[in-house]
Amino acid sequence: MKSLHIAATGMSAQQMRVDTIANNLANMSTTGYNARRADFADLHYQQFARPGTISAADGTVLPTGVQAGLGVRPSAVTMQIQQGASSFTGGDLDVAIEGRGWLEVTMPDGQAAYTRDGGLKRTGDGLIVTSDGHEVAPGIVIPNDVRALSINAQGELYGYFAGQVQPQRLGQFTLAGFANEKGLEAIGSNLFLETEASGPANPGVPGNDGLGTLRQGYLEESSVDPVREMTELIKAQRGYELNSKVITAADQMMAATTQVR
Repeated sequence: MKSLHIAATGMSAQQMRVDTIANNLANMSTTGYNARRADFADLHYQQFARPGTISAADGTVLPTGVQAGLGVRPSAVTMQIQQGASSFTGGDLDVAIEGRGWLEVTMPDGQAAYTRDGGLKRTGDGLIVTSDGHEVAPGIVIPNDVRALSINAQGELYGYFAGQVQPQRLGQFTLAGFANEKGLEAIGSNLFLETEASGPANPGVPGNDGLGTLRQGYLEESSVDPVREMTELIKAQRGYELNSKVITAADQMMAATTQVR
């Protein structure tokens, strides 16, 4: 009986769906997190009689045929690109990206990574880094004697110094855009890597070439909708239970077959 295997693939699929939902709910407070969705596709079919097969001498063809499905498989876990709400923090180095775009981060091995987590910090040397200490491109250094910082929507960073009325320009933040943001590879810590599926990074000034702008003193909240995720969790649980009942029914049918005298 194929139903045992088919139901097992269904249970496995629903388990992956639950795992994806659990990860979304676990990250409902993660800055700049985009919810994921598990996608599935049916497995190949066993063809007992192909549609269009000639079934008689007069040329009559089967309109539908007989095709038996063999279960389900995971096809993708897709990142749902959606702007999260902006939450006020008041931090002078907290920036929310309003629109498309990613901050570029330089990893310890020199590789470029990308993030929407705008909770930036500065080191003892004044270098602007992420919460994990990775340098934010293009490597802006803030002088120790700066009294206040200002970041405009176009990503220009200005510093205010004692005895000076006019602020001094310290650097320019840039954003990177991708043709297919869903193709980025997540590596954890709110970081993503460029892949062949995402296409190459297209850096630019915030507000230009379709890129979003920066908003100082705010952070982008997670785009996870807890109500929707709980609804999906209930649906996944019911799907898991139904597939388990198929296995129970198939087992009882096989037991009945072996007891035939």
